[in-house]
Amino acid sequence: KVTELVLDNCRSSNGEIEGLNDSFKELEFLSMANVELTSLAKLPTLSKLRKLELSDNIISGGLEVLAERCPNLTYLNLSGNKIKDLGTVEALQNLKNLKSLDLFNCEITNLEDYRDSIFELLQQITYLDGFDQEDNEAPDSEDDDDEEGDEDDDDEDEDEAGPPGEYEEEDDEDDGGSDLGEGEEEEEVGLSYLMKEEIQDEDDDDDYVEEGGDEEEEGK
Repeated sequence: KVTELVLDNCRSSNGEIEGLNDSFKELEFLSMANVELTSLAKLPTLSKLRKLELSDNIISGGLEVLAERCPNLTYLNLSGNKIKDLGTVEALQNLKNLKSLDLFNCEITNLEDYRDSIFELLQQITYLDGFDQEDNEAPDSEDDDDEEGDEDDDDEDEDEAGPPGEYEEEDDEDDGGSDLGEGEEEEEVGLSYLMKEEIQDEDDDDDYVEEGGDEEEEGK
């Protein structure tokens, strides 16, 4: 069963979610960043989904779909979308388990008393844009790749991974490569095509293991 799925940079042909259906009901983490989504109307029911990444899309409303189909969400990233007013976000009140919401780079963040208003509106959330009402940082900052991580976390990483200089350089190289390569290669790949490809890859892996086993037996 698939519990995590990343479809970042796979452009949607019509602004709708493509290739996802109820067969993915076991998903707990779904990322569709930079997919040019304008609508969530075709999101299937994902009752086990806990974390949803929708950053850098063109979503301006229709968030009530999330409460209907992903009722157990605890983390939602809508940064870099076209969300402008509190009325749009009000639809998230029905996400009773939501603890963390990101709205970085959305027009709504320019509103006067933005943070106080969101905490008042969505009383179930603890963290907005990575910080709670007292400006304490969220403890587990997976969502922003430790850019704003605690110093303690950074120290632990350095101890495990060798000198900090080497560790950071390797990360930068990896990130740079993936950003350039994937962006160009996947730009014209549709969501539905990628879904089929991932499923095919899983089948191929199974076949390979079986064939490898047979060859070893023949060798003996």
